[in-house]
Amino acid sequence: MKHLFVLLLFIPFFGLSQESFEKQLDSITTSEQAQTFLKENKPTHGKLFTFNKAKHKTRLANDLFKLSKGGKKVTRTDFKKTFYKIVDKGEVDYYKFNIIVIDASKTSDEDAILKREKVLSLYKQGYRFTDLAKHHSTGSSAKTKGDTGWIKAGDMSVAFDDIALNEHHAIGDIFSIDDVENKKYYLVVKTEDRTPIEEITVLKFTEDIE
Repeated sequence: MKHLFVLLLFIPFFGLSQESFEKQLDSITTSEQAQTFLKENKPTHGKLFTFNKAKHKTRLANDLFKLSKGGKKVTRTDFKKTFYKIVDKGEVDYYKFNIIVIDASKTSDEDAILKREKVLSLYKQGYRFTDLAKHHSTGSSAKTKGDTGWIKAGDMSVAFDDIALNEHHAIGDIFSIDDVENKKYYLVVKTEDRTPIEEITVLKFTEDIE
């Protein structure tokens, strides 16, 4: 009986603490506030991430896209309670390209440009861009045969964005980009026009159930 009385005393405290936590969660309206919240509340238990409707097709992503900005989803297991808060929601312009990246960091800029010219010559002779990317590109673009997937402003370098995103190029056009600062020299083919894609910024936070 004594133990039951002690437990009953603590129930209102737990309820108040939970209510206060959820009010704090509800007050978050920006990514900056979400980052501050994570720093103050066990950062190992939470994170801020972005879902892109074209890339993320999981059941969780579909459920979250149905929520409006500020909406919440809560999932529970026997041991944990996880909150998902939609911090931001909107359309973002995305683009697609095929790229060949010539890395000048281990050679000279002149050698990199010369190699790019040779690859461009092969392309004009009829070699497929995807095959050329597989054999001549550096980094992850060689594995994807040059396909960038959907990218947005800021995913690549400023030099890349200035020419690929901010200048007009028709689908199928091939053009060069010199990223001197990062010692990368590109051959680029535009494969998709600017496409608005829905994106959500999600705050995830997990609590242990005691």
